[in-house]
Amino acid sequence: MARRVVITGLGLITPLGVGVKTSWERLLQGKSGIVTTLNRGDVTYNTIPSKVAGFVPQGPGGYKIGEWLASEWIAPGDDRRMGRYAQFTMSVAEQALQDAGYVAETEMQKERTGICIGTGIGNIDDTYESILAFEKNGYRKVSPLMVPRMLLNMAVGFVSMKYRFKGPNHSVTTACTTGLHSIGDAARFIKFDDADVMVAGGSEACISPYSLAGFARAKSLAVDFNDNPSAASRPFDRDRNGFVMGEGAGAVVLEELNHARERGANIYAEVVGYGLSGDAHHITAPPASGDGILLSMKHAIHQAGITPKDIGYINAHATSTPQGDAAENRAAKRLMLEGVDDTVTPQFNGFKKSYPHEINISSTKGAIGHLLGAAGAVETIFTVLAMKYGKLPPTINLENLESNDEFTCNYVPNKVQDYDVKYALSNSSGFGGTNATLCFARDVL
Repeated sequence: MARRVVITGLGLITPLGVGVKTSWERLLQGKSGIVTTLNRGDVTYNTIPSKVAGFVPQGPGGYKIGEWLASEWIAPGDDRRMGRYAQFTMSVAEQALQDAGYVAETEMQKERTGICIGTGIGNIDDTYESILAFEKNGYRKVSPLMVPRMLLNMAVGFVSMKYRFKGPNHSVTTACTTGLHSIGDAARFIKFDDADVMVAGGSEACISPYSLAGFARAKSLAVDFNDNPSAASRPFDRDRNGFVMGEGAGAVVLEELNHARERGANIYAEVVGYGLSGDAHHITAPPASGDGILLSMKHAIHQAGITPKDIGYINAHATSTPQGDAAENRAAKRLMLEGVDDTVTPQFNGFKKSYPHEINISSTKGAIGHLLGAAGAVETIFTVLAMKYGKLPPTINLENLESNDEFTCNYVPNKVQDYDVKYALSNSSGFGGTNATLCFARDVL
């Protein structure tokens, strides 16, 4: 019999706050973590057309009030060796392990526990500052810690060394699909008996004038709401015009089902399907049809052994871009309405609703922006919590749908909705045309 994989621990850092409880509660309250970049102490931000971003809140209050305080998570001196994304990784890994109540005590347990955490960009500021130091002052001004701080797999290394985990030591970097790929790959390590426990997720600390400039030049960022930052990220809304960059991290503890049961672990959900696909279309834009993400959703559902009508909720990748949101919306409708007559479209909370069964789809990026390599991990956690508590997280800033018959789903506009979700999907897509979907089951039988 195939080994089954469940989620037993969660850890979060988002622009809404540090910690799962803080981020989840503020998400359901419809709050936004998007702020202006104009008061960050770096006048270079002022030169970038997009002047909004999702920064993790910082302050001396620390974790107990949802603020980032590095000294709570990082040993003295280690901050010099770790880039900011690695520091975030250490925090969410510790949160998830504590939540799971898991400690690898024996040598065998350590050998059967691994880490799979990735990042999309990593420490872009370190790279930039090191190049400037070298150009200005030469070789001796380059830090000997430059390479460890830049390497994208070092966060996994630090977690491994802290907890002495000797199982699979894996780091994924697949642009904005990184977090979801990390969790999916880690689940397969357990499924195929490479490990019994995996800490998996994604981390990103990519906000800088340099990275914002690159995405702005590609015309990817929101620019129409600089004077109203909290309204800038608006998935599915008629006035969306680009994504808002965010930072943060998410990690889950994955565990083989019997292993979790034997130690009496709390089980949030089961990972029942993992789909992957490639658009084979364009370096940044998805095909208008949504074929790529449709294929990954179909793979995930097939692996789960269920049908589309079983899906109660889809946590969309939807980043608030005109093309991307429309393509994913088409894919979701094609998936859920395959073989169904969709000629009747009654109203649902003021929006058109697909018939005869609901398509519940929301994007939590309205509240936190797009966390790039961390997005899929953070959104996995939001999806699992939606199932656990029967609460569909809202798509905030969704004020007007386009005046056509494309957007006919329930996008959970602006307010949380109660809904009994037994199966859910979480989607991620990235530059280069990479897609992934995870399928979760609430009830572990």
